[in-house]
Formats: sequence, structure tokens, C-alpha cells
Amino acid sequence: MTAMTEFSLSDLEKIVGERAHSGDPDSWTAKLFARGIDKAAQKLGEEAVETVIAAVKGDKQAIVSESADLIYHWLVVLGLSGVPLSDVLRELEGRTGRSGIAEKASRPKG
Repeated sequence: MTAMTEFSLSDLEKIVGERAHSGDPDSWTAKLFARGIDKAAQKLGEEAVETVIAAVKGDKQAIVSESADLIYHWLVVLGLSGVPLSDVLRELEGRTGRSGIAEKASRPKG
């Protein structure tokens, strides 16, 4: 088994941000940013479905691979939306002090 690295979602967010407007024709990130939120959101949805399929099949390696794709595309959508990862993490942190059922019940209806 390989040793765990210190790589974090914040590291990936920084890399996505650096590549977003690099203009590098070989950068998938630059291409996604150039194509805009509609394409990035579509890719995020596709990766979510692929992750679900891998989970239902019980294919652990596919779950790992598809989860990595899902997280990457999620960070692209956050970047295109101008939402920093820290905002999402702050929201999650705020939810840890109460049950998920109570948190969901407290959300505005709509």
C-alpha cells in the first residue's frame, strides 16, 4: 500500500484556478472554463451518475476513479460560479453540530 499524501481539496482547487485561464490548448480545465458553466455542470452530472453506477455495481476501483472525476468537476463548477471551496467547507462545518434530519428540516421550503 502506498503512503497517503498531503494532497488536499484546497490543493486541487488552487490547481484548477491556475489552469482555468491558462489558455493551454492541452488543458481540460482551460477548455471547460472556456465552454462555460453549462458544459461544466453537464460534466458534473455525468460524473455523479457514473459514480452512482460504480457504487451500485460494488466496483471499488471505479468508485475511486469516478469519485475523483466527480470532485474535480465539482471544483470546476464552484470556480466558474465564483464559490470558493472554503464557503462549502464552512457550511459543512456549521452542520456538524446538529443532526442531518434537524438540519434538513431547518432549510427554507421551496
